[in-house]
Amino acid sequence: MPSDRTEVQVRPGVGSDLEALTSLCNHYVRETPITFDTVAFTAEERRPWLLSHPEDGPYRLMVATEADSQDIPGASQEILGYATSSPYRPKAAYSTSVEVTVYVAPHAGRRGIGTLLHEALFEALSGEDLHRAYAVIAQPDEASARLHERFGFRHVGTYREVGRTFGRYWDVAWYEKEL
Repeated sequence: MPSDRTEVQVRPGVGSDLEALTSLCNHYVRETPITFDTVAFTAEERRPWLLSHPEDGPYRLMVATEADSQDIPGASQEILGYATSSPYRPKAAYSTSVEVTVYVAPHAGRRGIGTLLHEALFEALSGEDLHRAYAVIAQPDEASARLHERFGFRHVGTYREVGRTFGRYWDVAWYEKEL
């Protein structure tokens, strides 16, 4: 598998990505505890999530695809990963804070895709009226912690045994970044 990050394109997510994004999310729902979801989604169930991430504003969806698939007419693009910024909490006073999420396809790990996604996401957010970004990381997940720390996130606390999936309780570490 190629390891050159230049072979990957990052762009805003669009409606035609819904099936692939749902499939990627469902991998993590079915195989890992990190989403804290307990049932896989249909694409239609995920549509409101997709629509809540427009191409502008503080709530973004960035997707990583193979760059060479752009040049092939009619070629479908495999989603290698995605990153989002979403509302931190629903109350108005939290509107200048976002929660960020990054998922990389299991076969696409260790190619720098998470880094590319974060770079694109934070570049897109740079002109927005945002003050803080938060990352919530199910433990243990050293790779995610390292990725976020490289982008200036710092660990601010851990909730112990806050969620139960796969028959056990999981800790969740909270990370914060000034924007």
